[in-house]
Amino acid sequence: EPAGHSLYTYLIWMWSGNCSCFLTALSVFHLLVLFPTALRIKRGTATLVNPTFHKSLDDVNLLFEILLSGLHFGDSQQVTVKDAELASLRKTKSLEVICTDIMPRKLPEIRRLTSDLSSYTGHLHQDDFERTLLTMVFTAQHMVNSTTDHQRDIWAESFVSLYKAIKKDLTGKH
Repeated sequence: EPAGHSLYTYLIWMWSGNCSCFLTALSVFHLLVLFPTALRIKRGTATLVNPTFHKSLDDVNLLFEILLSGLHFGDSQQVTVKDAELASLRKTKSLEVICTDIMPRKLPEIRRLTSDLSSYTGHLHQDDFERTLLTMVFTAQHMVNSTTDHQRDIWAESFVSLYKAIKKDLTGKH
C-alpha cells in the first residue's frame, strides 16, 4: 500500500522513468497527505480511483443544486441526496463514492485533515478543495445534530478550521 512508503522512495522510483513521472510522484504524495483514502480501491470502485465530482462549470452548478436540495450523511457511511431526480444521476454516484470512501468521517480523521490544512502552503488542488468543502458540509451537519454542548463545540471547532482553510485558499493569504 502506498502509505507505507516514504516520499524519498516514491521520488527515486518515479525518477527512474522520466520527469513527468516525477511530477506524478509529487502529486501522489500530496494526495496521500491530505486524503489518504483517495488512492485506495474500495467496494468495487476500481473505475473511480481518485474520483472528483466537478470537471466543468455544469458540474459545479450540479453540486450546488445537490447541496441546496439536501445532502444527508447517515450514521453508517451512507450518503443520501434528498431530491430523487438528482439522486438518480450517474454523476451523483461519484459524489457518493467521494463522501463514503474518501472523505474523512470520523472526528480524529477530520482533526488530522484540519491540522494538515493549517500547515499547507500554496493553493489546494481542485480535488482537495472539493473534498475539504464536502467535509465542511459533513461537519456542519454533525454540529447541528449534536446532542450535547460539548459535542457541538468539538464539531464547531472542526467546522471553523475547515472554513479557515477554504478561505485561505480562496483569498490566497497563505
